[in-house]
Amino acid sequence: MEFRIGNIFYPVSIIRKQNKNTYIRVKDGNVITVTTNRWTSERYVMRLLEENIDALKKMINKCQLEEEKKENFYILGQIYDIIIVSGIDKIEIDGFKIFTPSRRKLELWYQKEMKKIYEERLQYWYGLFEERIPFPKLKIRNMKTRWGVCNKRDNSVTLNSRLMEYDQTKLDYVIVHELSHFVHFNHSSDFWSLVCKYCPNYKQVRKSLKE
Repeated sequence: MEFRIGNIFYPVSIIRKQNKNTYIRVKDGNVITVTTNRWTSERYVMRLLEENIDALKKMINKCQLEEEKKENFYILGQIYDIIIVSGIDKIEIDGFKIFTPSRRKLELWYQKEMKKIYEERLQYWYGLFEERIPFPKLKIRNMKTRWGVCNKRDNSVTLNSRLMEYDQTKLDYVIVHELSHFVHFNHSSDFWSLVCKYCPNYKQVRKSLKE
């Protein structure tokens, strides 16, 4: 089954379960996945897709952008070309080119570089906070639905490794956001006022992270 948007036909996968609601998602860049109940007809699914074509276009564009990001190598939003050279024994950077003896060594270097950058920005913003907060332990994870997590139980801040795909303003905003949770462990107006104190343009940055 396929659904046409413009001149492109997208494969449609219908997953039937014992649920009452119908959900539309886009996976793997271009597969429209419809999760619905066992009695839903293909004709109804096609009509539903037609009625939600604008939302579908946005989902497809977002999914394709994410797929493109996976293929590129980023350091704070800047794309670097990776060149594997077997004759060298360490990572070398020349402009926007990274020379590496192997992919494995590049991955190890990248993890260290990410930790270094995140630690530097965390220390920078912690030093600017006038409120009394603990200095948090830094954790780095690849998270699908969250850019950062504040854990008051162990005084830690977890940052998404995917923030390396964006410029430094996005990383800084997430750090300010999570540090502010040590003062207000909620999303109240007081919390957002505190975020605004250190990141006045947080609304624009937050919006760009959702796009």
